[in-house]
Amino acid sequence: MDLISTLSICLEDTLTRKMIIDTDTASDDAVALMMALMNPDIDVLAITIVAGNVPLQQASINARYTVRLCGQSIPVFEGADRPLQRAAYRAEFFHGADGMGDMHYPAPDLPVEDKPAVDALIETIQANPGIILVTLGPMTNIANAVSKAPEIVKNVGRCVVMGGVACTVGNITPAAEYNIWCDPEAARICFHSGLPIEMVGWELCRGEANLSEAEIDRLKQASNTVLGEFVVDCNRIGYQVNREMLGDPGMALPDPVAMAVAIDPSICTRKSKHYVDIECQGELTRGMTVVDQLNITDGGDENVSMWQPLVKQGPANATVCWEIDAVRWKALLEQSVQQ
Repeated sequence: MDLISTLSICLEDTLTRKMIIDTDTASDDAVALMMALMNPDIDVLAITIVAGNVPLQQASINARYTVRLCGQSIPVFEGADRPLQRAAYRAEFFHGADGMGDMHYPAPDLPVEDKPAVDALIETIQANPGIILVTLGPMTNIANAVSKAPEIVKNVGRCVVMGGVACTVGNITPAAEYNIWCDPEAARICFHSGLPIEMVGWELCRGEANLSEAEIDRLKQASNTVLGEFVVDCNRIGYQVNREMLGDPGMALPDPVAMAVAIDPSICTRKSKHYVDIECQGELTRGMTVVDQLNITDGGDENVSMWQPLVKQGPANATVCWEIDAVRWKALLEQSVQQ
């Protein structure tokens, strides 16, 4: 092999970043998967499935359909079929009975892997120091993995979490976002685990980050019309619910926004590190991502003593993304359907 070929391979290895994605695949999750799978700079090593938006088997079917739609054969592993301690609560009102806007796509020909998702997470992370872990659903699989093998935490380069809301209103209760609310105990284990968490909350997909009708039409006219139409069609119920129930102006895609930040960290234009904990006991605040925005827990006053177990573990445990570049996130999405 000549020097130029060797340098080319080395450069390709440097630019390609390895990723593992944990998802409760419904409509916006599927778009996030597509963005990663179609990006030449991202090497998705595995997809692990957790129950959440839809039951486990349906989430698995949706993920495997998306992988095949993108012309790939990424291994898909099934994991937890329920939260650690809570009863399951689905989000079919937002995503449809099949999780994909009731499009009823054909069954995928990609089989599910035999290995449990937790083992796949542990083995993949152990074998790939610096890997990017992206979580798009309840954090049950991740909690089980770091509980079983806490040593994997040091191998995770970034843990991008689509979950929570930072000091603002939620989408499943006034205080909480669905993924964290669904399994708050799992989220708390993860936020206390030492994972390098980057919290990309639901609020970042709102307002100007919504896709407008003109932007939706542009996606449908993309050079890869199959993928462009897929983005729009599988989110058609969510589009309607987002406007009528949540009062947003267009189509909100929280998981793709988080994936955009995972792919291009500079899309997050304002971020800061804070202690973040998860409320598990509150009747009205279950699943709330409580962000110490003003860094008041460091003082050790009696009124914040309940934070000391987390504070004593070390520096602030999460990077909170406060703002994104909406134009650039949408450009990255459009780029995904031009491949």
